[in-house]
Amino acid sequence: MEQLVFELAPPEPPRLANFLPGRNAELIAALTSFVSGASPETGLLIWGAPGAGKSHLLSAAAAVARERGIEASAFATPEALADPAHVEAGMLFVIDRVDEASEAAAGRIFTLYNALRERAGKLLAASRLPLASLPLREDLRTRLGWGLVYEVLPLADEDKPEALKVYARRRGLELPADVVDYLLRHGRRDMQSLLSTLNALDRVSLAAKRPITVPLLREWLQKELEWGRAQSTAAPRD
Repeated sequence: MEQLVFELAPPEPPRLANFLPGRNAELIAALTSFVSGASPETGLLIWGAPGAGKSHLLSAAAAVARERGIEASAFATPEALADPAHVEAGMLFVIDRVDEASEAAAGRIFTLYNALRERAGKLLAASRLPLASLPLREDLRTRLGWGLVYEVLPLADEDKPEALKVYARRRGLELPADVVDYLLRHGRRDMQSLLSTLNALDRVSLAAKRPITVPLLREWLQKELEWGRAQSTAAPRD
C-alpha cells in the first residue's frame, strides 16, 4: 500500500511553479529573465539564510533553461566543478554554496565566469552570505558583483498559512484552517519542513482513505514520535 501511495503522490521536483514566492516576486521575475537569456547579465548571485529556498531556486532555474533548449550544468558544491575546458555559447552554469569554495574551486569559477562572459553564457550561484562577506578571492567577488545580486527572503510567519493553503490546492487538497494552525504551532516552521510534512500527510491521508484533519495529523505525528523513540532505544550503544 505504501508503495502505491508514493506512486499516487510523488514528491514534486523543484520548480518555480511550486516555490512559494512571498516577498521574492522581483527575484523570481529576474531569475526567469536571466536563465531564459532575456537579461544581458553574465552572472546572478542569490544569497540568504539556510532554508530560505536557494537550492530549490537553483534547481528550478536549471529546469527552466532546459525546457527552453538551453544547455545547463548544475553543481551542488563548488568542489564538484571541474576545470571548465568546454564552454559552449549560451550555456548556463549553476553552482550552489559558493561561500564554501576552496581557493582552487574559486579559481575554477573565476576562469568559468570569464569564459561565459566571452561566449554570452550565464552563471547562477547561491550563497549563505551576502556578496560583501564572501570569503573568496577579490577578483572573483568583483566578477560576481558585476551581475545581479538578490537576497532570498524567507516567508514571514503571517504569510505561511495562506502559502500552505495555496500549495495544498495545487496538489488537489483542501487544507482546513485548523490543520494549518496545528502544523504551525507544533512543527518546525521553516517552509521546507512544513511542505515535507504536508506531502507526507497527503500520503498518509491517501493510505488511510481519510481526509486531512487535526485528529489524523495528531495520530500520525504520535506514531512518528513513538517510532523514533523505538529506533533510539533499539540502537546499539558503545
